[in-house]
Amino acid sequence: MAEILEVTSLRPAPGLTPEDFVAANADINHYLKRCPGFRWRRIVVRDDGTILDIVAYDSLEHARSGAAGITGEMGDSPVHDAIDNRSVDWQFTTVLQHVEP
Repeated sequence: MAEILEVTSLRPAPGLTPEDFVAANADINHYLKRCPGFRWRRIVVRDDGTILDIVAYDSLEHARSGAAGITGEMGDSPVHDAIDNRSVDWQFTTVLQHVEP
């Protein structure tokens, strides 16, 4: 079965930390758990403070629907104020290989 990743690279809004961004995501996490095809989410930080927000879905259709809801249904989420919108790079990617331990 395919696995589609929604990968977003971003920086926190001025004056905020990566931890502030994570805290602002509480309602988004609840939303994602309700989304059809949602598999998992990871938020990681690079050494330069850039955040990678990675969400896995079981299909491109479900990924597009879930992503659309973050700006639609979840448009009032505090997460939107925690992002430097000029820094956002967002895309869907298809997993080619997954190695289990």
